[in-house]
Amino acid sequence: MTRQPFSTETTAQSAPTAPATAVAATPDRAALQAVLDRAAAPGGAPGIAVDVRDGHGAWFGSAGVSDTGTGDERRPSERFRIGSTTKAFTAALVLQLAAEGRLGLDDTVERWLPGMVAGNGYEGRAITIRQLLNHTSGIFNYGNDARFFTKGVGEAWFRHRYDTYAPEQLIRIGLATPPSFAPGDAFLYSNTNYYLAALIVEKVTGDPLAEALAQRIARPLGLTGTYLPGTEPAIRGPHPRHYSTLFASDARPEVHDATEMNQSFAWAAGGIVSTLGDLQRFFGALLKGHLLPAEQQREMFTTVDTAGPVPWIPGTRYGLGVFSWALPSGVTVWGNAGATYGSWTCAMGSRDGRNLLTGQLNGDWSGLGVLGDLLTAEFGSTAGS
Repeated sequence: MTRQPFSTETTAQSAPTAPATAVAATPDRAALQAVLDRAAAPGGAPGIAVDVRDGHGAWFGSAGVSDTGTGDERRPSERFRIGSTTKAFTAALVLQLAAEGRLGLDDTVERWLPGMVAGNGYEGRAITIRQLLNHTSGIFNYGNDARFFTKGVGEAWFRHRYDTYAPEQLIRIGLATPPSFAPGDAFLYSNTNYYLAALIVEKVTGDPLAEALAQRIARPLGLTGTYLPGTEPAIRGPHPRHYSTLFASDARPEVHDATEMNQSFAWAAGGIVSTLGDLQRFFGALLKGHLLPAEQQREMFTTVDTAGPVPWIPGTRYGLGVFSWALPSGVTVWGNAGATYGSWTCAMGSRDGRNLLTGQLNGDWSGLGVLGDLLTAEFGSTAGS
């Protein structure tokens, strides 16, 4: 996820207190719809869609369009690239294997990937799987390597959009920059961590990550729109176009259609395609404790401070593939969120999973501020920490 300024604007609503015997009224989501409308106003994202589930049922809201050429509206069934929201899936696979006794969170990287993390100040014997998942390993994020990053900016993106990267190749890019702290000493958000964790999943299971995801999570939960595309550039099934400024620094950058691309550069850290409904089912199961045993559930939601050499999102703490976010209103929500070319996604809600919002913008220049506004409008003071 890219850090961007975030709005503290909120909309408050008041309602008369109901008698103790009355059934609670269905929430009025006018404030949430107002955030959607603002997000898709001229200059904002082409389109935005959210799915909210609570004790009253489901609510779908949208604004703007899926395709600026056809004017098609956003639909609940659309598939889209979920960016770093992928990390919750990868971490869940690791924790399932830990629950089965097939690996330990305090196993070292060297035990499972001998010789892969060594030299240039790195020592795989000192880095644990837990530290990979909560970003305290100290391993540099390959995506922040200057030479690699420039391949995805502006016109260079078109030349490289179909490039294929092997996991080991991107890990080597990350390890080419020395660590800025010893393992466990601080927090540094790094996609390299999740490539290493995914290789460990493949080593333990004997299956490609995409198949482990399908067998262990997607099929059991009925996530029919969720898959890891690997090198496949097109999005299967109905989907919004993904519009991007390609990291241009111009005051008024040109917007491009970035829907088709090879996302092997994101893979276990940000490559999954999913839907609003599938994210509801996955994160609902995760937050409610239906996907992992109690011990692994506790591990996943044990968090560390995200302050570090490169400060992350203000008000957050990171667990194992999930994070908590204290909103400007003081409410804390849980889940994950992410961005990739042409897409911002979030799946966050109350810690018990009873109230959950999943949302997606099909433009990448709006970002984190919109997600914060959506969550603040929905949860107000109800989510709890």
